Order: sequence, then C-alpha cells, then structure tokens
Amino acid sequence: MHLEFMRSTARQMPAVPNAGEITSLIVWHCKFDSLESLGSFTKLKALKIAGYPDSSLEPLKTLKQLQWLAVLHLPKVHDLEPLGALRKLISLELATQPSWDSSGKRQVVKSLDPLAKLPRLAYLALLGVVPESKSLVSLEGSPSLVTGRFSGYPAKEVKRFYGASTLENAHIPSFPEA
Repeated sequence: MHLEFMRSTARQMPAVPNAGEITSLIVWHCKFDSLESLGSFTKLKALKIAGYPDSSLEPLKTLKQLQWLAVLHLPKVHDLEPLGALRKLISLELATQPSWDSSGKRQVVKSLDPLAKLPRLAYLALLGVVPESKSLVSLEGSPSLVTGRFSGYPAKEVKRFYGASTLENAHIPSFPEA
C-alpha cells in the first residue's frame, strides 16, 4: 500500500490507522514539527521525504524493512549514524535543496562511515551532503555499492574516488510505489 502526505499545513503528522500495512510513503514539503511517528510504519520499504524537520535521523532507525530512502533538505541533521541500523537499505539519496547547490552551501555531516557499513547498499547519491573531511575514502570499503553520484565535493576528490573504486556515476533507481 502507498500513502502520500503532500504540503500538509498540520503541525503534527496524522495518525494512520493502517500504518503497519503501508509499504511506500511520501512526505512532501509538509509543516510537521517531527517525523517521530514514522516508527508506526513497520512494513515500510520505500520512503521519500522533502523537508526533513528533525535534528536527528533517529525516527528512521526503527524502519528495519526500509530498502529505498530519499531525503531532500535535511538542514538540522549532522549525524548519519542512525542510518546504520537500516541493514536492508539498497538505495539511498540524501540531498540539499537545489538553491543551496547554486549558492555553494553544503549540509555538513560528521562521517560517511555508517553508510559504508550498510551490507546491501548498492545505489548512493550524496548531493550537497558532505562529511567534515570532504572525503569519500570511507565509502571505498563498501562491499555492495554499484553506483554513486556526488555533488558538493572537491572535483579532485570525486575523480580520485571513482579511480579507486569500481562504482559507476549513475542515477539511483526511481521511487518504487507499491
């Protein structure tokens, strides 16, 4: 089952009686103060968020069935560690707003190490989301990565990374609506 919240002006995410049956969800530019209630979506396999309101990715940590995740604009998040709990994740896109890219603004995170440890992650896009080191070295040890797209990193580092890995510079798969 698929569910969408589009541009809701509510401050609280509505309770969904059949949340445990939803397998794909879009939360698109809503005014929710938090996405803490995502934990009730226990069978969620695909999630797309535009405008992530929380300062931590902890609300996503309990989504153990999640395979596909895209988050556009996560301005308060500085630690990707909670994503390390998403052991079934295959596709991940983290991006800043396009207006940030043109102004050179970046979302700085502590480390990419939690992503490198995901055993099934095959498709990765980090667009304007960079670690403090501005390095992709920690991703070189990822056993499952197939494609990667990166923006906001020094061109020299991206070239070095592609040379040191077998990754293709390709888009991630489209959102799988169930």
